[in-house]
Amino acid sequence: MDLSYIKKVIKLIEKSEVDEIEIEEEGKKIRVAKNRNSQPQYFTPAAFQAPMTFYPGQQVPAASSAPGSMPGSQQTQPAAKPEIKLHEVRSPIVGTFYRAPAPDAEPYIEVGQNVSVGSVLCIVEAMKLMNEIESDIAGRVAQVLVENGKPVEYNQVLFLIEKA
Repeated sequence: MDLSYIKKVIKLIEKSEVDEIEIEEEGKKIRVAKNRNSQPQYFTPAAFQAPMTFYPGQQVPAASSAPGSMPGSQQTQPAAKPEIKLHEVRSPIVGTFYRAPAPDAEPYIEVGQNVSVGSVLCIVEAMKLMNEIESDIAGRVAQVLVENGKPVEYNQVLFLIEKA
């Protein structure tokens, strides 16, 4: 099988109604298949709702139109708390999450540590390339959401940072 023969097979498949062909000749095998669906397919996970369990004799809570309309209920205002603004640092790529530059090194950051714009937070390894993920805001690290050495997805939240 030479290159011109393979090109002819590809052209024939493109023009025909056949979706796939496999040819074996002189111990060499070639398989050509059409990709009819050129649109990328994405998986969107369905939202999960926890099951509600009701026991015999238990009343099912009903939605009320006015607050405090239940007999014996009182309207109370929660104490005013200062709003903590958390910024999500997300992974720009799919890869493996590492908190430190080497297995025996100290992590780049710890919870409670202050960071500035451009501070290295972690590494996401993708295809043997080490990509340093930097903070895009100044603040204090509130939470690390991924364990060291675990895979991360594109746009997955890695850290929560309290804005300064």
